[in-house]
Amino acid sequence: MPCTTVQLFLLLAMTWLVVGCETAQSPAARTLETEFKPIFNGKTLDGWYRVGGQATYTVDNGELVGTVGPGGNSFLRTKKTYADFEFRCEFKWDIPSNSGIQYRSHQKPNGEGEPTGTVYGYQYEMDPSDRAWTGGMYEEGRRGWLENVAGEANAAKRAAIKLNEWNEAVIRCEGRHIQTWLNGVQISDFTDEADNALTKGFFALQVHWGKQGQIRWRNLRVKELNVQDKSEQARK
Repeated sequence: MPCTTVQLFLLLAMTWLVVGCETAQSPAARTLETEFKPIFNGKTLDGWYRVGGQATYTVDNGELVGTVGPGGNSFLRTKKTYADFEFRCEFKWDIPSNSGIQYRSHQKPNGEGEPTGTVYGYQYEMDPSDRAWTGGMYEEGRRGWLENVAGEANAAKRAAIKLNEWNEAVIRCEGRHIQTWLNGVQISDFTDEADNALTKGFFALQVHWGKQGQIRWRNLRVKELNVQDKSEQARK
């Protein structure tokens, strides 16, 4: 049946409203993402260097690839350190192997009874096993698990992993409060009240020791939050 003038007017108005809303939302979304700065240029390992074991780290098609090698756990770490931030990246496994994303991490100096360069600090777990604790909060080289996703209550969190696809990791640190997400599902929400809580450090990509394993990361980016500056301003 042909549209009446009123029906045509209403149809055009609704179309304008939908398009207008989408246009209004898009700049906000772009602004949010443009606040993030890349920490991997997709071409070289400039700004990064390997410590620990002898895993190999290469660049392939704009992605950073870590492959199991001789020795213990390996870490490709940033030269720069970060305090309060939101970090985002994507990862997937070519060959499943335990791995992780280090943040607020450090290296032990000589004289502590540990091999030079031993890494310690918070880790976003990447776990392709049936246990599926990806996104849980581990502290490499010190206290071990701070918050895992064991138990029936965490079944939905464990189900968020995609073993054969790209996954999105988000890590947010504000003072002692640390949160993690996996593919939009919040995994950890932890406040570190310990006297030795870490307040800043480097990022690093872990390749766990083992017989085989290969992991890819891409779109590594960070937004620094300057929480300490905001706290000082609030006190004035």
